[in-house]
Amino acid sequence: MRYVAVVNVSTGETLATRAVVAETLLARFLGLQGKRALPQGGGLVLLPNNSIHTLFMRMRIDVVFVGAEGNVVRVGHRLRPWRIGPIASGALYCVELPEGAAASTSVGHRIELRAVP
Repeated sequence: MRYVAVVNVSTGETLATRAVVAETLLARFLGLQGKRALPQGGGLVLLPNNSIHTLFMRMRIDVVFVGAEGNVVRVGHRLRPWRIGPIASGALYCVELPEGAAASTSVGHRIELRAVP
């Protein structure tokens, strides 16, 4: 399993200190299904991915969709469980975060994924 820190370079804010990178079809499919909570500082990077669902989830999440150049193309705030979407045209990957973690992140901000030992 690979971990990264997710940093909003535009604001200087670290969105996740230790996010799991889901790069396989199975890992992306399973995602956060069945999880009761995401710890503060935690997250899940779905790579590649431009759409999500919150089926079988038990918590609200924030989602940041990021394009190939590292720019935010869409942000979903406080997405409720048991929903389909959104789809973010132009997104290369998305980051699922605890509710409220992306409160100050906006379209056009620059995101970096930094390796965590």
